Amino acid sequence: QVQLVESGGGLVRPGGSLRLSCAASGFTFSSYAMGWFRQAPGKERVFVAGVAWSGDITYYANSVKGRFTISRDNAKNTVYLQMNSLKPEDTAVYYCAADHNINTLRVGYGDYWGQGTQVTVSS
Repeated sequence: QVQLVESGGGLVRPGGSLRLSCAASGFTFSSYAMGWFRQAPGKERVFVAGVAWSGDITYYANSVKGRFTISRDNAKNTVYLQMNSLKPEDTAVYYCAADHNINTLRVGYGDYWGQGTQVTVSS
């Protein structure tokens, strides 16, 4: 069956870094756009970053542009989110998602979703 399993979340101080990973299985990973979303307490889930199936086209939310980098390794069926210069407002549950189209992924549609990993930025 399809699985997206996130890892790498945790507690980090402001200004610190984390690298999230999402391991995929059960579908043809290299044919799907992949993305990261986040949901803070009491707020809606929002798009953070996305990467096309080829890895050469990426999109970012304005709030993370220049601080976060999304990448993928199609040989390992894994997508990553490198998060630098973390801020308290980055605190959220981060979800990995897969969609057949990067443009629908960017607006929140996903064929498959992971269970999420908590990221907490606090001193």
